[in-house]
Amino acid sequence: MSASKILVPIGFSEQSMVALGQAFNLAKIKNSDVVLLSVIEEQSIMESLFMDDNSHDLRIKVKEKLDDIAAKYAKKHAIDVDTMVAKGKVYEQINEVAEMISADLIVMGTNGTPGGMRKIIGSNAERVVRLAHCPVITIKGKNHRDGCENIILPLDLEKETKEKVTYALEYARYWNATIRIVSVVLRDNSEVRDRLTKNIKQVEQFIIDAGVKCTSELVEGDKKLTLGDFVFTYEKKFDADLIMIMTKKEELSLSTNISVTARCIINNSAIPVMSIRPRENKHLTGPTTAF
Repeated sequence: MSASKILVPIGFSEQSMVALGQAFNLAKIKNSDVVLLSVIEEQSIMESLFMDDNSHDLRIKVKEKLDDIAAKYAKKHAIDVDTMVAKGKVYEQINEVAEMISADLIVMGTNGTPGGMRKIIGSNAERVVRLAHCPVITIKGKNHRDGCENIILPLDLEKETKEKVTYALEYARYWNATIRIVSVVLRDNSEVRDRLTKNIKQVEQFIIDAGVKCTSELVEGDKKLTLGDFVFTYEKKFDADLIMIMTKKEELSLSTNISVTARCIINNSAIPVMSIRPRENKHLTGPTTAF
């Protein structure tokens, strides 16, 4: 068994199977084992009072189907695959199992909800992203490359966003990909522009010195567009394969902060998004303005 484990939640939807395929592509490169998890949602009190509880039979059927999928993919990719079935709230079980098995990555499909900055509460993918201790890759859509040529790395002036650089280097090396750093500044803010320019150039040089291809660009815009819109425009410019963003555990409200940008990107991105939670910090800063 490998020390590295990728957890893949499976709801048997077409989208979750797309995510499964991408998870195995990563597992081969990362030399990881794969754990497939299906979660049976708990019945409400009303349902349990008026319906027969066949949860045991359902668990057996789900486990059999999961085992069939595991056997097929394990044989095809020569990778160790385990299966688990849990009962409860989907996002809670995913995060609990991830911690229990010490997963270093969660890969899950999400259908998302289009609509720019539309506010969405209760999405399992969003809650997994916000609460997971390991990085989470969410995959929307069905057409994705097996590899990766360009990684979009949005950076702002918050020191936490630089934590993404380690992951960007790791994944860029897997595919010999190019890291594309981007920062966004409003046209009327020259002070921030100078600081951002210095920041992204420092990070670019650090990545190049580490032996990975990298470019950086400062994009100017106005308040009419969201930060997510700028990122989507930029990833299309390079026909990118992956976007890396940050999340913060304490930002669980629908306020104008990084979680809104993260929600926009996760729900609307046509390419996979890796979300990374910053390391715990006793001295919490105010809401970030970007990524």
